[in-house]
Amino acid sequence: MLSHNSILKSTGITVLAGALLLTGCAGGPLTTREKGAGIGALGGAAAGGIVGAAVGHPGAGAAVGGALGLGAGALVGDQLQGQQNTNAQQQQQINRNQAEINRNQQDIQRLQRQRGEY
Repeated sequence: MLSHNSILKSTGITVLAGALLLTGCAGGPLTTREKGAGIGALGGAAAGGIVGAAVGHPGAGAAVGGALGLGAGALVGDQLQGQQNTNAQQQQQINRNQAEINRNQQDIQRLQRQRGEY
């Protein structure tokens, strides 16, 4: 059975995680890194709490699991955010190249019309 202290610790961690999540949302949309960190922290805390409960320390397990999940989630989110940034840059280059192709086609058509007039 859970002791009063472990219930308080688990509740405190849950409240802290929720407060951090809500604070992150207040500044605007979350980045991919922040989403990954939040998901990792919550998932790690849940898994850590379950493992900790099995050995009689759910609060400690949730705290350790949350911290590890936070770090791992932030790393995964950072990698995903880097890929998104790279994809966005490549798309911008593709758009610039397409605009240049369109301008060149218009120039060719204009020159063909001019040559036909002479």
